[in-house]
Amino acid sequence: MAYLDYEKLENTPTETDPYKWLICENFVNQQELPAILEDYPDVPGPGSHPPSILKIEGKFKELMAEMDQPRFRKLVEKKFDVDLSDKPTMYTVRGFCRAKDGSIHRDSETKIITVLLYMNEEWDTDGGRLRILRSETDLNDKVAEVPPHGGTLLMFKRSDNSWHGHEPFEGKRRAIQLNWVTSDKVVAHEQRRHKVSSVLKKIGLGS
Repeated sequence: MAYLDYEKLENTPTETDPYKWLICENFVNQQELPAILEDYPDVPGPGSHPPSILKIEGKFKELMAEMDQPRFRKLVEKKFDVDLSDKPTMYTVRGFCRAKDGSIHRDSETKIITVLLYMNEEWDTDGGRLRILRSETDLNDKVAEVPPHGGTLLMFKRSDNSWHGHEPFEGKRRAIQLNWVTSDKVVAHEQRRHKVSSVLKKIGLGS
C-alpha cells in the first residue's frame, strides 16, 4: 500500500525565493493518516529522537519504510536538481515542542536536503508553524508558513540563506525529519548525539 501521494508531490512546484523549497499539503493518504497516528511512537520528551531507541511498529513503520524507497528519493532529486544516489539518510522523530524551540536557523552544512513530514491531526494555533524566511533576524520577514498538520510535507535544499523558524509553541507537535547528509560519519555522530539526549530525557536529566 502506498501511504504517500507521489502524484501530488510531482505536481507541486519547487519555489526558489529565497532558496529552494516546497510545501505539499496532505502528502500522506488521508484515509490512512488516523491509523498511522495511532501507531506513532511514544517519545521521551522534546527534541529529536533516533528511531533506534523508539518502538517503531505498525503503519508508522510502513510509512517510514516507504519514505526510504528509491521512488521518493528520485522525486526529491528531481525537485531540487540534485544527485542523492550516493548520499546517506538520517531520520529523527519528534513528539513535543518547547517554548524555546523554533529559533531562526539554516541547518548545518552537513545537511543537503531537509524533509519534514508533519503528523498532527489538526493545528489551530499560530505558534509552531514553520516559516520560510528571508532574514536571519526577523521572524516576520516570511515567504511562506507551513501548516504542521494532516501529513503536510515540507522540503528544502540547505544553503547559506535557508533560514527558517517558528513562533513559540509548547506541547505536542509531531514530525518525522529525514535528511540526506554529506557522509556516513555525519549520520553516526548525529544519531549518537540524539541517542544520548533521548536517554537523558527518559531518566529526567535532559533539558
